[in-house]
Amino acid sequence: MFLSTFENKLDKKGRVSVPATFRSYLSGLGYNGIICYPSFNHNCLEAWSQDRIEKITNAIDNLNPFEEKKDYFATSILSESVNLQFDNEGRILLTSVLLKHAKIKNSVVFVGQGKTFQIWEPTLLEKFKVKAKKKSNTNRSNLKWEQKLNN
Repeated sequence: MFLSTFENKLDKKGRVSVPATFRSYLSGLGYNGIICYPSFNHNCLEAWSQDRIEKITNAIDNLNPFEEKKDYFATSILSESVNLQFDNEGRILLTSVLLKHAKIKNSVVFVGQGKTFQIWEPTLLEKFKVKAKKKSNTNRSNLKWEQKLNN
């Protein structure tokens, strides 16, 4: 599972070291890399293991082949996804397209999301965390969500 938050420097070639705990989890699943694509919701990158992207692919395949939404999802996720393999030092090379989308220049923050993680530019993450905390406090009054936690 991907937990916690880690900040690492981006080198001049666009490489960054993926946190050891994240690499260890992926290695346990049999992977030596991640799949990244630009987030729909934020200026960050979504990072998934191969099996998670396969689940998304299967879900897209199950959509009606004659509906536009199948093409929209396939184009928006799969055509933008990049397979990033770890080098010998546990680094990935972020493409210029990914760096531009996430506005990453010098440092990146890896943000655990359970079965996935995100890669953020540090100042954008801090702004988002303020908003996320406010929204979480507002939304925690949702009785159905609280009941699920207590069961």
